[in-house]
Amino acid sequence: MAQQQGHGESSSECPGEMGIREDVKDYYGRRLQKTEDLVLNMCVTPAKPLPNYVRDVLKAVHEEVSSKYYGCGLVVPECLENCWILDLGSGSGRDCYMLSKLVGERGHVTGIDMTEGQIQVAQKFIEYHTQLFGFSKPNVEFLQGYIENLSDAGLKDNSFDIIISNCVINLSPDKKAVLKEAYRVLKDGGEMYFSDIYADCNLPEAIRTHKILWGECLGGALWWKDLFTIAEEVGFSTPHLAAAKRISVTNAELKEIVGDFKFVSAMYRLFKIPASCAKEKCCVTYNGSIRGFKEKLEFDVNYTFNEGEVVTVDEEVAAILQASRFARAFSIKPVGKVAACSGEDTPTKSKGTIVDPFKLTDPSAAGKTSSCATACSVPSKKCC
Repeated sequence: MAQQQGHGESSSECPGEMGIREDVKDYYGRRLQKTEDLVLNMCVTPAKPLPNYVRDVLKAVHEEVSSKYYGCGLVVPECLENCWILDLGSGSGRDCYMLSKLVGERGHVTGIDMTEGQIQVAQKFIEYHTQLFGFSKPNVEFLQGYIENLSDAGLKDNSFDIIISNCVINLSPDKKAVLKEAYRVLKDGGEMYFSDIYADCNLPEAIRTHKILWGECLGGALWWKDLFTIAEEVGFSTPHLAAAKRISVTNAELKEIVGDFKFVSAMYRLFKIPASCAKEKCCVTYNGSIRGFKEKLEFDVNYTFNEGEVVTVDEEVAAILQASRFARAFSIKPVGKVAACSGEDTPTKSKGTIVDPFKLTDPSAAGKTSSCATACSVPSKKCC
């Protein structure tokens, strides 16, 4: 029934930012009552395998909360103990409750969502999970508001160690505003670790103004290269790709509208590096102290740190490790002050290295022309 109802509006357009917001509110507040109501599989595509300890916590989250989960890849950063975390677009609160257990009683998790119905579901189970996890008082809260304007919800500058977002930024009509606000409320050295849907180029009007495709996370998908431009303009580090998974449109009617455009579910990490942090190539050694990652830490698709192994990292990664919560898990020394550094004789990946998530998820695509090379016919539009 949900699919038929949605397809009947295939020609509808989203009238500006407020129109998009109201459409999304309606879609996630009224039409979607449970995960199974989704027309496509965009929002349930896992981007990265979950550690066993995370799976165990997820199983403990209340069934009503989990039944309204619409994420595209659960985002669980490493090294969470005692952290203050903000979840952008927290929905029914599944991710927040899971994280509230992982940060512990001295940590805190704030969820913000614009949909009143979702917030009501989340708030309903605060006491339930507080008792379940054995905490003396709640360490989680839920606020109703817009992720483009966190100050209206009372969120102050430099308040959070980590920001997560799970398949939500693609639903925003102003993605730069979202990243600017995230940067503002993050502490120096803080991280934005998020999963979202990306397109292989700028999408045409027919896709961007389609209500169902927007509600199902495709219509508002950002061209992946634009993420790098926005991040730089806001002040973030280079986006580091942590994981990616190719996704496809299986619904026949929507597939015809989407045509040859391609999409991925990708997980990126952005850091707020203090201006005072030195930028120099370093040799780093992981000490294996992060829970669940004793033997190795997969930082991104370029860097995997094995316990006890000395690795050369570029200037930006070195600054990130020194300024962030990861500092206590690494020994970090400038290359010139280390007698022997693994990989010192080979080129170090620079911060300018950009990994194409589409080539990463489809090795056979190397050298092939992207769909937007033929789809974009207007010279003024950016194409891959």
